[in-house]
Amino acid sequence: MHVTAKADYAVRAVIELADSSQQSPRKVDSIAQAQAIPVSFLENILTQLRSAGIVRSQRGPEGGYWLARPSEEISLADVIRTVEGPLVGVRGQRPEELEYSGSAESLQQVWIALRANLRKVLERVTVAEVAAANLPEDVVALTGEEQAWHTR
Repeated sequence: MHVTAKADYAVRAVIELADSSQQSPRKVDSIAQAQAIPVSFLENILTQLRSAGIVRSQRGPEGGYWLARPSEEISLADVIRTVEGPLVGVRGQRPEELEYSGSAESLQQVWIALRANLRKVLERVTVAEVAAANLPEDVVALTGEEQAWHTR
């Protein structure tokens, strides 16, 4: 899976908001500075996140952004899908929409299995868990495998 800059920025922005007080909104500049995200890029991302109901905003001098619901209810997959669409796409199509023939017929199952494994991590891990550095044990265990740290 290729995680785009946009998806990375969106996840980091939401985690930053999870780590903030929900009593007052965070300014875009503050979020951008804390996570080293270009402000213009972040503004567009926050607009998408607001449309999806992940963040809420308030205009004006006292305005800014908050999470729209508890961080325990927001998965990393929710955030990534908001800015990028489906977790696994093949040439712009969902795996279940594809048809292969002949020797490549079982390739559809490979793409669906890939999506299922991504979901095991991204659907389960919440913004709250990342912000608190309290990841599920099975997710942490995956990082204990030496091959997980090597690019192929």
